[in-house]
Amino acid sequence: MWLLRFICTLLQLYIIAVIALVVMSYVAVPSHHPVGRFVTVLSRLVEPPLRSIRRVVPGIPVGSMRLDLSPMILLFAVYLLSRIICR
Repeated sequence: MWLLRFICTLLQLYIIAVIALVVMSYVAVPSHHPVGRFVTVLSRLVEPPLRSIRRVVPGIPVGSMRLDLSPMILLFAVYLLSRIICR
């Protein structure tokens, strides 16, 4: 039972990490700054699954930019997994 609770907590923390990385991607912070180090740690945790999703689902062209849907897909997948496991 405690293992299930631990996994549910990790999934919730991962959702928070994805959201934090998305928010921090809008702010330019030097890597030597403490916040920059935090962003580096978040990137190491979140970027591998995002890269895999980006290979399968390319960005949607919006004008001269591309809308990256990979964080939303990852959030949905982790949320769905947590709903299945953590009833």
